[in-house]
Amino acid sequence: MIEEFESVWDALEDDPIKARSLKLRSGLMMAINEHIKAQKRTQEDLAQILGVSQTTVRALLGGKLGQFNIDTLIDFAHKLGLNVHFEIVT
Repeated sequence: MIEEFESVWDALEDDPIKARSLKLRSGLMMAINEHIKAQKRTQEDLAQILGVSQTTVRALLGGKLGQFNIDTLIDFAHKLGLNVHFEIVT
């Protein structure tokens, strides 16, 4: 029998809480990267705006999710002029 998963994160992470966190961070990173691509800024400009090194910008653009916590991604979004909104659902 083939096991089916709701998302890739559910397949990769046995702990459902950790899987949800990965989904949230991944979605935020994708939104940031889409915004960056639309702005067509250089990595040097982005590093200056975000207050990080170009190596960190490359990791962000490369989708290196494990290198960024949720707080850092929210800070990046705000520095880029994005508004982050979370909805708590019970």
